[in-house]
Amino acid sequence: MIMLKLRDGIVELYKKVATSIPGDVEDALKTAYSNETEQLAKESLNIILQNIKIARTTARPICQDTGFPVFYVRVPKGLSHQLVRDMIIDATRIATDKIPLRPNAVDVITEKNTGDNIGEYFPIIYIEETDEQSLIIDLMLKGGGCENLGQTYKLPAAWSVECQAQSEKDATTLDLRRLAILAERDFDGVRKCVLDAVFKSQGKGCPPYTIGIAIGGAKDQVSFLSKKQLMRRILDIHPNTVIAELESKILNDVNSLGIGTAGLGGKTTAIGVKIAAVHRHPASYFVDISFSCWANRRGRLIW
Repeated sequence: MIMLKLRDGIVELYKKVATSIPGDVEDALKTAYSNETEQLAKESLNIILQNIKIARTTARPICQDTGFPVFYVRVPKGLSHQLVRDMIIDATRIATDKIPLRPNAVDVITEKNTGDNIGEYFPIIYIEETDEQSLIIDLMLKGGGCENLGQTYKLPAAWSVECQAQSEKDATTLDLRRLAILAERDFDGVRKCVLDAVFKSQGKGCPPYTIGIAIGGAKDQVSFLSKKQLMRRILDIHPNTVIAELESKILNDVNSLGIGTAGLGGKTTAIGVKIAAVHRHPASYFVDISFSCWANRRGRLIW
């Protein structure tokens, strides 16, 4: 009976996350709307805010793509990890039918959709044991479009980008010029990587984004940590002042690119930038960047 209550609680968590944007994300989008001066971008933000309101009042998914279910679970000592995993899988199957969620688990061998969001390592479940007395389950529904924008860089790195510049011969025409970029193993190099990833997005993946970044570490480690940063609240401040300053600088730089809401231009390309910095091997310096679309769907169950 207790486990059935846990399963039902996870189903309700799915419903909450799929149909209701967190308050901090909605507030950031409202601020972006208030500050926007580009008419198309402002209209797009207004549509987003109306969509959020309708989804909440009708208890329908905010987006037709209900995403990858990604769980971050903290288990108290003595509680079976496998039991929790089984409850999440059972709840996923029920939530897919009940809410409903779009079936997104596709077998890469047969190319068949399982129809219930259950497959090999699907949903994605990360479990760690803690000294806390409560079971804490965090869920993110990660859209496929913004997932495709993620990038991993190995510093130092060099690349070139095409940019438009006034022709030297005729100021009324535009040339495509190639601009060389060098990213060293420092915070300026990290900044250049993030700006390159955002520039490459070209407004895909439904901005304004929340951007998660992880630097240092090993390749698999930074990939995990950059996505986990998307669980942080928009207005939280990193406890390390150096990283907090870097988050603020990168956010300002990203918004100076002018990509804007839905790629329509304007002041807000991202509503938040969150960074994890971990120790690295002397021979390696990784930068991993994860994107969330404006619908940064996340929530928590404490049981």
